[in-house]
Amino acid sequence: MPWITETEDHLTLSIRVIPRASRDSIQGIHGDTLKIRIQAPPVEGKANAYLVKFLSKQWKVSRACIQILSGETGRNKRLRISNPSDELRKTLLSIGDG
Repeated sequence: MPWITETEDHLTLSIRVIPRASRDSIQGIHGDTLKIRIQAPPVEGKANAYLVKFLSKQWKVSRACIQILSGETGRNKRLRISNPSDELRKTLLSIGDG
């Protein structure tokens, strides 16, 4: 799957963020990215902070384990999730299967 890259100690995800959505949700795979809608506006890094907080709650990982590698100012981003659990790996891989 081009939207996710696995190594032993981390996952790298390609995502497309839609800010100012009516509700937060993970929409699924769109092309070669994972589409995520968030309510936060794209102002002064608020959307990035909100995105990390939302994903940490959804996937039950520490905020410190989620790092934005690229795309700080755009909608297309690459995220790294350090030390993912086996459960998280299964959850993310099932998104791609569905």
